[in-house]
Amino acid sequence: MLLSIALHGMETAAGVRYHTAGGYIGVMAGSPVLIRYADDLVALCHTRQEAIEVKARLAAWLAPRGLAFNEDKTRVVTLDEGFDFLGFNVRRYNGKLLIKPSKAAVRRIRKRLAAELRSLRGTNAQAVIKRLNPIIRGWAAYYRTAVSSRTFAKLDYYLWKLTYKWASFSHPNKPTHWVFARYFGRFNKARQDRWVFGDRDSGANLHRFAWTSIIRHQLVRHGASPDDPSLAEYWAARRRKQPLPINHTSLRSYRAQNGRCAICKATLSAAEDRPDTPREWEHWLATTRKTLDVFWDHGTSEKAEPRLIHAHCHHRSPALLPAYEPSGLA
Repeated sequence: MLLSIALHGMETAAGVRYHTAGGYIGVMAGSPVLIRYADDLVALCHTRQEAIEVKARLAAWLAPRGLAFNEDKTRVVTLDEGFDFLGFNVRRYNGKLLIKPSKAAVRRIRKRLAAELRSLRGTNAQAVIKRLNPIIRGWAAYYRTAVSSRTFAKLDYYLWKLTYKWASFSHPNKPTHWVFARYFGRFNKARQDRWVFGDRDSGANLHRFAWTSIIRHQLVRHGASPDDPSLAEYWAARRRKQPLPINHTSLRSYRAQNGRCAICKATLSAAEDRPDTPREWEHWLATTRKTLDVFWDHGTSEKAEPRLIHAHCHHRSPALLPAYEPSGLA
């Protein structure tokens, strides 16, 4: 918030110009484009000379505010070379612009997965699943808006090797086929994959990166800030349109209920607070997501229907408790 206030007006200083046509606000032809998140920014220009001029104008604009560019991290490159921004790599391939998870981000998640499984040696499969699932889901949720399918598939293969190594370490005297039979199988009934890592006792399974669907990012309306109270409904509507990384049953209920609890009718705030980083997604999936619950409403029909509610509403509502006919009484 403070950085947004301090850097307000940077687009004007960079020379970005807009025009209005049919109620739509767009960038004028020949104008540079500036994208900023907190104190990180990218200026997209038409020529290298224009990029150097924009950098000089911004440096002069930042100086009175006591700010300056970090020259070690500031570069002037072409789209054919590409650049990293907020964990994504933006690059043109054979004339087509693609945004992918950056190589540095992939290295970080691979390193973390390996470290987590190394620290989990001596534990059981359920502990592995509980620790890794929020990490996997959180990272995939953050990068699901980019061209990530191939990266997800490669990470799944890497994770399979890590889990097999963990299982082999846990049972050094057992043959390979025994390890496979104990820890791998069709644990996820919705997936025809017999190489899913899981726990035989609880039936829990390890999530896969590729199970997160790719959802393309929708452009934000010009001038729409998440900190503007007058645009609260606009941002809420955007969030409702984007599927949450939850199971299909909960997702269908969420859409049918228009994002509101079936009991108290209040907004499912856990679903509204969208994280902005992989770590925040991980925290959301490990904590806030648990405030959502599903109960099966029999209503007046014979077929039960799922309803999405707040977990605290489920615990305090006596109407949800099933009624049974007492037996053995006169």
